[in-house]
Amino acid sequence: MDQLKDENEVMKATVIYPGTFDPITNGHLDLAQRAARLFDQVIVAVAKNTSKTPLFDLNKRIELAKCALESLDNVIVTGFAGLLIDCAKQHKAHVVLRGLRAVSDFEYEFQLASMNRNMMPELETLFLTPAEQHSFISANLVREIANLGGDVSQFVPANVNQILKERVKNKI
Repeated sequence: MDQLKDENEVMKATVIYPGTFDPITNGHLDLAQRAARLFDQVIVAVAKNTSKTPLFDLNKRIELAKCALESLDNVIVTGFAGLLIDCAKQHKAHVVLRGLRAVSDFEYEFQLASMNRNMMPELETLFLTPAEQHSFISANLVREIANLGGDVSQFVPANVNQILKERVKNKI
């Protein structure tokens, strides 16, 4: 049986919060802010994700996330390509943060957590639900509303809202 860690060692935990963040939303911010209170360091890991066609390239998504999260001293934004477990090892993270908006998210997230734990047994997954006012927000819906000229200001940080407005304006 593992011996209990002393209080100082527990407080030095690092969590990795992976996602495509295309774009980062207020729901993502909510989870990052809450994680920043729970962990010593939060790594927001922006995935290149070649299986999706993102609205913004990786560098722009990193830039948008950094700007949106700049007020959180213990949050670092980084990009990654490849396996999450490799990124977690690189940053010495043993906890993955994943958000669950609805029951429908659970099955996929459970599969991911199980696969990651199989490949890296010391990697635990922590599921958090967003605050109620953010529970319906998804980056896909935000992109769709913005592309159709709708107002997404209540769903995304100000920097993201501005960029989305500019994209729509330049499309016309």
